[in-house]
Amino acid sequence: MTALARGPLMFNVEGLELSAPDRDRLVHPLAGGVILFARNYAEPRQLDSLTAAIRALRDPPLLIAVDQEGGRVQRFRDGFTAIPAMRRLGERWDADAAAAAAEAIRLGATIAMELGAHGVDFSFAPVADLDYGASAVIGERAFHRNPNAVAHLAAALCAGLRSRGMSAVAKHFPGHGFVAADSHAETPIDSRPLAALEKDDLVPFGALVRRGVEGVMPAHVIYPAVDAQPAGYSRVWLQDVLRRRLGFDGLVFSDDLSMAGAGVAGDVVARAEAAQAGGCDMLLVCNDPAAVDDLLSRWRPRPSPDLPRRCAAMELRASQ
Repeated sequence: MTALARGPLMFNVEGLELSAPDRDRLVHPLAGGVILFARNYAEPRQLDSLTAAIRALRDPPLLIAVDQEGGRVQRFRDGFTAIPAMRRLGERWDADAAAAAAEAIRLGATIAMELGAHGVDFSFAPVADLDYGASAVIGERAFHRNPNAVAHLAAALCAGLRSRGMSAVAKHFPGHGFVAADSHAETPIDSRPLAALEKDDLVPFGALVRRGVEGVMPAHVIYPAVDAQPAGYSRVWLQDVLRRRLGFDGLVFSDDLSMAGAGVAGDVVARAEAAQAGGCDMLLVCNDPAAVDDLLSRWRPRPSPDLPRRCAAMELRASQ
């Protein structure tokens, strides 16, 4: 194991076990974490071996994450509990808010217990977007249209995660649910004024920050009434609103810089520069090993004195 501080990049590995190129990338000083996908999972013992191999490369070990939200976004299935889409909890909230929150706690604890047992530090969850009925890419991943329902259920899910030693990442700040465009394929534009976002979309994020959420992921969405830059590149959103006004002091993860919605900045190095300048701490580059290699060879990030502390808060902790 090599003593090497975590860097500001998180990226994926190729398959069910580490390849030689994977290992070369993961021991680079700019590497800080790994995001796993369905192709990295066959069965629980294989996942144990993969996460152990990743952890053995570095000291402190690289962070290991996955999208295990539930519904259609659940990367590990065979051998894991099937987590329902979060909209099901919202539907239950309409009939019995307390019962829905209790179920959110139970599901959060289940996610954390199962992932933690196999060496995964956290899931990129909860989705704190509102369900306006417009966004296919968000859709049933959102709990509800009502911001108070989303705040209640997302906080409950976080409480469940935390009960089993797992941190949470609220996404996609300041809200991706209003726009129909998919930021995987284009750069969505949400033309609403800040007052409308404050009234609705920012409510769950503010509630989660007040309850100590450890991570936040901004959207690749432009809100031109607030800033010309997508939220993930915007000092207005990430510094003025998220950090200063809402008081967030945790880890800001960029959304995947390989997505089309991130393309307004230019090539992958320009995207990384824009994300870090805007206020992102950890930058995701997924499913594009050539782009990762380009970053590792050419990008020279500014030092981030807060990165070690913020990363440490995302580490899997012993269950309470």
